[in-house]
Amino acid sequence: MLMTDPIAAAVKAYILDAFLPGADAAELTDETPLISDGILDSLATVRLVTFLEDQYKIEVAAHEANADNLDTITRIAQLVRSKLPS
Repeated sequence: MLMTDPIAAAVKAYILDAFLPGADAAELTDETPLISDGILDSLATVRLVTFLEDQYKIEVAAHEANADNLDTITRIAQLVRSKLPS
């Protein structure tokens, strides 16, 4: 997988470290379903949101912390990008 998006790369590294220790990084793609495949449960989702808020100095509203925005690394990166100052 080509890692050109620094946000996606940081999110992937965090997910591998925090929730999939010892997993093969190549098996976690930008399109791997994180919530619907059970990689992220509700507690893990809260931890991910906290990471994103701390790392990027953004605020993720409660209604945004759902599978629509957080189910893949691509969607997570899009959410973060949408909240960064232009």
